[in-house]
Amino acid sequence: MEKQAVASKKKERFIGLEWLRFWLGLYIVIFHTLHTYKSISGWSGYITDIGFFSTSAFFVLSGFLLAHVYLDDRQRMREPARSFLIKRFSNLYPIHIGAVLLAMAVSTLIGYLVITEADANASIRFVLYDTNNGSSLESITHYMSNAELALSAFLNLTLMHAWNPLYLTFNPVTWSISALFFFYLTFPWMAPWLFRIKSPFKAMLVVNALYLIPPIIVIAYTDYGMPETGILHRNPLIRLPEFLAGILLCSFYTKRRALGLSMGRAAQWLALLFVAICIVVGVWLLRHHDSFWYYLLHNGLLLPAQLTLIFVVAHWSPSSGAGMRRLAHRLGGASLPMFALHVPLFVIFTRVERVLSGEPSLCLTSIRQCMDAAGDTSIWLYPVFLLFTVLFCMMFQENFVLRVRKWVQGKLLEPERRSV
Repeated sequence: MEKQAVASKKKERFIGLEWLRFWLGLYIVIFHTLHTYKSISGWSGYITDIGFFSTSAFFVLSGFLLAHVYLDDRQRMREPARSFLIKRFSNLYPIHIGAVLLAMAVSTLIGYLVITEADANASIRFVLYDTNNGSSLESITHYMSNAELALSAFLNLTLMHAWNPLYLTFNPVTWSISALFFFYLTFPWMAPWLFRIKSPFKAMLVVNALYLIPPIIVIAYTDYGMPETGILHRNPLIRLPEFLAGILLCSFYTKRRALGLSMGRAAQWLALLFVAICIVVGVWLLRHHDSFWYYLLHNGLLLPAQLTLIFVVAHWSPSSGAGMRRLAHRLGGASLPMFALHVPLFVIFTRVERVLSGEPSLCLTSIRQCMDAAGDTSIWLYPVFLLFTVLFCMMFQENFVLRVRKWVQGKLLEPERRSV
């Protein structure tokens, strides 16, 4: 998903989309963490209920940017499929493995240093079945057997864990990396074909209609239990239309640019108003109407809004200096680590906060008494957590991911094929 430098000077640089990548990453952090603060639970749902909008928009944006970078003017891949896949793998895998190892270490440590009641269940074996049919917490709680643990480890090591429809393991949010890798596997063959479609706008409508078929089937014939909920949530094949729609959006944008067409300021504001209305209506439906709206909104009903948002921001070319452009690129590059790392980082931050708000001096004499004396979290420190997450993920991307990526590509690619 990282937008790479391109040899051709004709390639447009989307500074606006770099900023959008960052804000989508930050919103997914807020989506998974803000609701834990009891003091704001009365209204925080209005902000977090539609957090899945960010993940879907991220998938669309990935398809858009990769098509822009890797397809030439004749709708062909600029390089062999092998080098493309090695580049994408070398960018994804370090993030995934780093995130899983951090989550496993944090889970194991929290299991020994129990502060809250939930901490007592902290274990890499502890999972929740993926269901939305109102089952009790006890009925969806599951501890993996040795065989399940081994299978989960294999699926995570091979980036196939999003295909498990029953539950998420180790670091749950990394299912999106697994799905992305599947999307990348299809790209060298699907992208050139999609770009040759004469009417990408009509093709986007068809893709959107096809995307809505699975949730309609689930609503009509199931009670939102297992495995249908997990399949709709993260199955890479089910979520593939978002990525394909992003490729088609890039084709639509490119064809308009070739005709000299652009998007006026008034049209941009009207399009953003459409996006805002879709989001507000989506939140209202989720909070005040039947649960089947969740499946429709999650799997396709908001896709037009996501496509519109990316199309508008692609036209945004802020007149900023080199320093701001570099900052946008660094923050955009940190967006995927933010997706993958924020859960264990939040656990670390809140547990340290609890200890410091209690009697931290007890940790010098008795760890157990120190944990028992731990205080509570404060919403006022939440901005500190967000800043900590952004800075940590920037350093993680630049000092770990990029170095590992460079090493992998140095071993597997010819010098002229390596990322800049």
